Amino acid sequence: MTLRTVFFWLHLSAGVVAGAIILLMSATGVALTYERQMIAWSDREFRSVPAPGAQRMPVEELVAEFRRQSPDQAPTAVTVKSGATDPVAVAAGQRTVYVDAYSGRVLGPANQGMRQAMSDLRSWHRWLAVEGQGPGRTTAKAITGWANVLFLFIVASGIYMWFPRRWTSQTVKAVLLFKPGVRGKARDFNWHNVIGIWSSVPLLIVVASAVPISFPWGNNLVYRMVGEEPPAPRGGGGGRGGEGGRESREAGRAPAVEGLAGLLSQAQRQEPDWRSINLRLPGSTDAPVVFAIDRGDGGQPHLRSTLTLSRAGDVVSYESFASLTTGRRIRNVMRFAHTGEVLGLAGQTVAGLVSAGGVVLVWTGIALALRRFGAWIKRRRQELEPVSVRSPAA
Repeated sequence: MTLRTVFFWLHLSAGVVAGAIILLMSATGVALTYERQMIAWSDREFRSVPAPGAQRMPVEELVAEFRRQSPDQAPTAVTVKSGATDPVAVAAGQRTVYVDAYSGRVLGPANQGMRQAMSDLRSWHRWLAVEGQGPGRTTAKAITGWANVLFLFIVASGIYMWFPRRWTSQTVKAVLLFKPGVRGKARDFNWHNVIGIWSSVPLLIVVASAVPISFPWGNNLVYRMVGEEPPAPRGGGGGRGGEGGRESREAGRAPAVEGLAGLLSQAQRQEPDWRSINLRLPGSTDAPVVFAIDRGDGGQPHLRSTLTLSRAGDVVSYESFASLTTGRRIRNVMRFAHTGEVLGLAGQTVAGLVSAGGVVLVWTGIALALRRFGAWIKRRRQELEPVSVRSPAA
């Protein structure tokens, strides 16, 4: 048995075992390709309307105006964008409410239809839509996680098998170009090879980058590969992120917003080409203020930074992508390499296309496997049929 034969049967077996789950994850991955853009599109009706010469309302006044108009809602964070007509997004509990950046007028809550649709798709993509935080979801996450690991092997072994054994113009064309007019097994084989070879590298990146998302050991492996100690699991412990979340919860109905406008201006000067800044509203006048600054489109970790200022304007900490350890940089990039967002809209498009390619690869792979199985059944039946012996002529 040759090495190629071994890989073929392992490749086929992995596809049969995990094919249905891979098909589901690939299909939902296609639907989630432009998730951020689709959510933004669903909120396109919310726009700030600046009068000639109008200035943005200071954040303290904007929060106060929001509380006046919505006394039953407790704001915990504010997100401002650099566009002249972009509204301010105010987080209040689990809701996002848009406010005019110039007048403070409440424009309305974010549309939930698209968000819910994307949330449902992500739920199927990650844990087969199992509800709750119990053992059922843990099992579902393990199923999708290990199916992804098998998909990683399928893609890697496919790269080996998709290359022709003999390099001639005819054999190379057979795996690089579609054959028009073919049907049945020949069509499935041609599509499987051509789509596989063209999507192999980006698909390998999309699938491999999901492993650290699926498993703690995958996450830890990223750090250990570069000689770093993996960070402690996130939980109810300390750390700046935990403190910020606790401050937001403690803020309740009365966040301490005094002096935030000046601090926000300082954060804007820190990154002059900022596109959005998220500000967690502190719960006390002596609590530091954390600004999450984004110079990209929301999915590019190398264009993000975090600035923490004291209420006096002193820099408590400043964390940019360049200041992170190698392990954290790789891990952050891998998170958004899975969706292609790290490369912007073009990267998302490529990720969506190879996810669609994954759908076709699974479909044609299963079809080829079923045809092979059917041919084997037919041969077995023929082997087991009694051989009729003709009587010699008298």
